[in-house]
Amino acid sequence: MTNTIKVFAPATVANVACGFDIFGFAVDNPGDELILKKANHKGVKILSIEGDEGRLPLDAEKNTAGIAILKFLEAIGEEGQGFEMNLKKLMPLGSGLGSSAASSVAGVFAANELMGRPLAQKDLLPFAMEGERIACGSAHADNVGPSLMGGFVVIRSYEPLDIIQLKTPQELYATIVHPHIEVNTKDARNILKREISLKNTITQMGNVAGLVAGLMLPDYDLISRSLVDVIIEPIRSILIPQFDDVKNAALDSGALGCSISGSGPSMFALSKDLFTANRVGKAMQDGFAKVGIGSECYVSGINQAGPVVLG
Repeated sequence: MTNTIKVFAPATVANVACGFDIFGFAVDNPGDELILKKANHKGVKILSIEGDEGRLPLDAEKNTAGIAILKFLEAIGEEGQGFEMNLKKLMPLGSGLGSSAASSVAGVFAANELMGRPLAQKDLLPFAMEGERIACGSAHADNVGPSLMGGFVVIRSYEPLDIIQLKTPQELYATIVHPHIEVNTKDARNILKREISLKNTITQMGNVAGLVAGLMLPDYDLISRSLVDVIIEPIRSILIPQFDDVKNAALDSGALGCSISGSGPSMFALSKDLFTANRVGKAMQDGFAKVGIGSECYVSGINQAGPVVLG
């Protein structure tokens, strides 16, 4: 059995418009790469982190990947096992693409592989969620769920944890545009209203049900009609310059729908073919460029694999 492993864990789009904290899907890129090696010492030692501009902690108990591994080792009764870790961030921090989740998933997935897979992959989710807890104060699963399991996931319940994977059309493509601004996840959660109207609740429930049905049928018109958020987007969009212009540009270019990826500032759109998805990406980037905001664009299908071993 090998003592060293290199893995990749994908970025994710959480919320998916109408599904705040309950919807998420994985994409092919960007993501995080992690090298994990068994060590003779106890605990997790983080040797290096690339791509974070020195912002992430090297203390394993304060690092999303580190804490996920430590919680995993505790659960399987192997606290004496040590690891050394090198993490490479291949996506921007605070981007709304599940950066902290990808690190958590890469860490616990790698540890489970090196320990001989004592747990099924889906059973690693609670440990990855602990990484989210230290990253933003909330152990939510809408990023770590799809990053770990792949595909489009629904978090039906947190107590008890109940995750459902949905089939998605093969022709469905995601476009993600990350503008060169930053939105802090904690700030994006703190501005949300604690109470919502019955009218908006009913509308949102209808869109949630419609999106699930649209993905499963598949019915692209229904997907398009359901990609509407009347609760979170109207509040969080004020944190993203040019939001309305960029969203309208995506829709005018043929996107089925467009909204905020996670807590932002990245925005995502769904399209029913690759050509349209690329055209939508250019239009969205042009929308940001009009006010001098640079951006990166990622286009991919819905990633069904989740984390993978490299090499």
